[in-house]
Amino acid sequence: MITLYHCHGARSFRPLWMLEEMGLDYELKMLPFPPRVLAKEYLAINPLGTIPFMIDGETKMTESSGICHYLGTKHGPTPLVVDVNETDYGTYLNWMFFSDATLTFPQTLVLRYGTLEPNERRQPQVVEDYAKWFLGRLRAVEAATGQTEWLAQGRFTAADVVIGYALRLAENLGLAAQFGPNVAGYWQRLQQREGYRRAAEAEIRAGDEQKVARRA
Repeated sequence: MITLYHCHGARSFRPLWMLEEMGLDYELKMLPFPPRVLAKEYLAINPLGTIPFMIDGETKMTESSGICHYLGTKHGPTPLVVDVNETDYGTYLNWMFFSDATLTFPQTLVLRYGTLEPNERRQPQVVEDYAKWFLGRLRAVEAATGQTEWLAQGRFTAADVVIGYALRLAENLGLAAQFGPNVAGYWQRLQQREGYRRAAEAEIRAGDEQKVARRA
């Protein structure tokens, strides 16, 4: 049984969505955010105190996009992974790495210095600068989704899962109003997927059952 540690709205939503798209059995363990502060016992499981943390037998992983690729290759075959012999293999891998290194990174600074820090430590200039950084990098997604419905190999893949989470986070941060028309349409298509809806429902249901409050 795969075990996934998750906080509501966190980047652990990527592997949760992937699990639902693949129809895999899993146990979802909800934690308050940030767990390294509000659930210190979690540090005995994951010394980094970060989310996600996935356990699959002897395998333990902390990187959300890497977990998605792992699930698709380890528990496949699945059309959610682009094979090395397919034309868009390089494109697929580029989006997988781009998702966190380029898109989610600036958003974490917007989140921290615009929401999570106490008022006296908030940095409006940091929030503004890194929101612009994110939106600038989003131009790559705007260009790609103007040419094709999905990002790689003409079908929905894990690349769409990992980029899709960055759009979900952007909406939570109040940045979705600045999406270009192609990204806005792409985000709507992603939210209409049954796998996405099941994942969103799963985190709410598990949070309620485990009595873990959602992040404000």
